Amino acid sequence: MNTETSHALYSRFLRGLEASPEGVAFRVGGTAVTYAEAHRSALLWAGALLRSTPAPPGAVGVLAVKGATSYVGILAGLFAGVTVVPLQPDFPAARTRQMIEAAGVSALVVDDRGAARAAELRAGGLDVAVLDPGATAPDPAHALASPRPVDPSDVAYVLFTSGSTGRPKGVPITHANTAHYFGLLDRRYDFTPGDVFSQTFDLTFDCAMFDLFCAWGAGASVVAVPPHAYRDLPGFLAEQGVTVWFSTPSAISMVRRTSGLQPDALPGLRWSLFAGEALKCADAADWQRAASSSTLENLYGPTELTITITGHRWDPETSPGLGVNGMSPIGTVNDGHDHLLLDDRGRPDPDEGELWITGPQATRGYLDPTDDKDRFVERDGRTWYNTGDRIRRAPNGELVYLGRADAQVQVQGWRVELAEIDHALRLYGGVEDAVTVSGTINGVTELVVFYTGTPVRPADLATRLRDILPPGIIPRHYWHLDELPLNPNRKVDRAGLRDRAAGLLVNGGRPRPA
Repeated sequence: MNTETSHALYSRFLRGLEASPEGVAFRVGGTAVTYAEAHRSALLWAGALLRSTPAPPGAVGVLAVKGATSYVGILAGLFAGVTVVPLQPDFPAARTRQMIEAAGVSALVVDDRGAARAAELRAGGLDVAVLDPGATAPDPAHALASPRPVDPSDVAYVLFTSGSTGRPKGVPITHANTAHYFGLLDRRYDFTPGDVFSQTFDLTFDCAMFDLFCAWGAGASVVAVPPHAYRDLPGFLAEQGVTVWFSTPSAISMVRRTSGLQPDALPGLRWSLFAGEALKCADAADWQRAASSSTLENLYGPTELTITITGHRWDPETSPGLGVNGMSPIGTVNDGHDHLLLDDRGRPDPDEGELWITGPQATRGYLDPTDDKDRFVERDGRTWYNTGDRIRRAPNGELVYLGRADAQVQVQGWRVELAEIDHALRLYGGVEDAVTVSGTINGVTELVVFYTGTPVRPADLATRLRDILPPGIIPRHYWHLDELPLNPNRKVDRAGLRDRAAGLLVNGGRPRPA
């Protein structure tokens, strides 16, 4: 491979192309696309994108659902040498427009659903070119001969996180960020052209980049996992030959409910990876029994730190003893980075505190510098990213996630760790999972529990908690759900639960108090 482009994110795909030109790069439904086919299409689309505007696009938005158009669209944007911005066609038009304008997107690659959203945006006055390869084939005469060169400091892609003001915050990730990250992964994992990766994440979620570029860097295949696959996940994985699974931990509960976690039910997996939210030790143990031939890892990382920044390799014998509140450790920080745990006064604490990290995977700041306040902080001559996550150091030196620093609430003078309540509830027979949120009624903070499993009388749950927790933090409100709601990234939708709790705490819609 050309060493001058080895830092480029697209070099991962070129490496896979070299290793397995006629191998399957990705499979969506019954359609399989080889590396050679995807390469030709990406060069063709890249040429069309570069001619779609008077000047090269500042950024290319990929407004498409997970599938062939979005996968090739991401490659096309990278091949064109510009920033790629994955966009979700089902997001509200106003939010999508905010992201397009913030990232400087001047051209879109769309599928059928994206085309409808793009038409709506253009009708609203948004000036953006649209490439719809499914409707109009690009002119082969304009195809690029090879991907355009990029500098390590160039932005490879921009993803958006939810902002506290309601305005999405753009996170620019450079080719240098990804080069360091995937270089570490190449040394950590033994992926080969024979592997088949699941692709469970929405493309607006950074873990999707792990799926695509880990697989493509090894010459392996990626298989898009449709929602219906969870009805019989063992059957789907066996049919598709999946060897590498990566999802949020919420998927474990979904598979358990369909009896898919029987011992050795997932024999084909070599690697089982989880990230995006806290992994319960009980869930890790159940998955490991079902995928007994696989190595299981719990990964952690904010978008601002390039996909994942720590990793813990699960050991059934030792990992549960290192956890806190029933949650698996998140492991050690990736090589090349420094980290601090800071107490409430901003002083380093060797054992517990808010996690700050600096190093080559950290983005240089948000697209809008006004969003950097309290997140990107100069300290000791370096820029640190404040994750906002509370972390405890286990006896072996690994890190354990305790929850968001802002997930602590004050109830009647008590400082409450919501994760501690969730853990105590999961110890009650019949309760499968639980999420505690806070709400306010008449100026008073109340705790509301949403739980799954067997319905239980609120008084019985409260009695159980009184055996474990101080009386001042016992929730008064309990609500049974058939399943916890998930957001588009398949994480538990805590914001939605908080909204639901607010409604339940007023008028006649409130749940029965304990």
